[in-house]
This record gives sequence, C-alpha cells and structure tokens, in this order.
Amino acid sequence: QKEILVDQGKRLMHAYLPQRLFRQVMKVLGILYKNFTNFISSQCLEAVILGTLFVFAMAIFGFPYAVLIGTLIAVTALVPIVGAFIGCAVGAFLILVEDPILAIGFVIMFLVIQQLEGNLIYPKVVGNSVGLPAIWVLVAVSVGGSLFGVVGMLIFIPITSTLYTLLREDVNERNAKKARLAAKAKADAMAEAKRKK
Repeated sequence: QKEILVDQGKRLMHAYLPQRLFRQVMKVLGILYKNFTNFISSQCLEAVILGTLFVFAMAIFGFPYAVLIGTLIAVTALVPIVGAFIGCAVGAFLILVEDPILAIGFVIMFLVIQQLEGNLIYPKVVGNSVGLPAIWVLVAVSVGGSLFGVVGMLIFIPITSTLYTLLREDVNERNAKKARLAAKAKADAMAEAKRKK
C-alpha cells in the first residue's frame, strides 16, 4: 500500500501547503527517498562483499566454519562501522573453542580485512552511493549511534546526506548569485568609467 499512502500524502500536502512550500517539501522528500534507497542497497552490497572476503580468506588459510562466520559477519556488517566487530567476536569465540592459536590468527586476519574494508570499500560503496564524504559518514554514524543506538546509525547517514545535499545546493546557488552581482557591478563600473571619458 506504499503507493496509495504516497499519493494521499502528496494530495494532502498539495491541498494545505502553499505551492512554493509544497515544491520544496517534495524536493526534500525526493532527495531523502533517493538517499535512503541508495544507502540500504549499498549497505547490503558492502555486507555481501565483506562476507565474501572473509569466506575466501578463511578458506585459503584453513580456518574452520568459514561459511558460517563469513555469513555472520556479512549479516552483522549491516550495522554501519561497528557491526562487523560483533561478528568477529562471535567468530573468534567459535574458533577459540576448537583452536586458541587459530582464534588469534582469525582476529589478526579480521583486523587486516577490516582496515581494507573500512578505508577502501566502505567509503567508496556507501559514501559514494549517498554522495557523502567518508568523514561525514563517520560523524553521522557516531552521532546517530550515541543518540539512538543501532537504529540511529542506520538512519543518520541518509539524513546527513540529505542535509549535506541541500546545504551544498544552497551554498552553490548563493555563491553563483554573488558572482553574478559582482560581475554586474564590475560591468556597471566599467560602463560608468567609459561614459565619464
């Protein structure tokens, strides 16, 4: 029933809001919808990439439960930034029961893959999909997590991306307007100088 609700919401806002405000609200909601959609799809893609990396790395180095732990890490990686560490803790415990030395090796391997994922894969896949620089992704996750826990981590990235997009558009528009005014003032000054000559 999503389409019916969206249509009803549009008609309601169109009826009660001034036309200019209605257009602005629809623009913001459109950006927010696009950012949420891109974020969810890119977060799932990043989780699959991370889980696959772990399955292959664990299989190559002969760790037990490669598919189970890789899948677990992929699922927990849906929680931004910190989720994979939860999967690592459970995976390390499973391996620890079987072989303590392998558990230490698994944690070292996890840290290496996590650095690769955190510095290369996550900012490229998730940051680029929502149009947010990596530093702002980290800020959004930190603020959202401290305010609302896991749910805050998930919703603050698209919200921050939307605010970032709106602010960037406004800054660009204001700078372009100032540049036009400066160019007009310069042209007027040159015309006035020619007229005086």
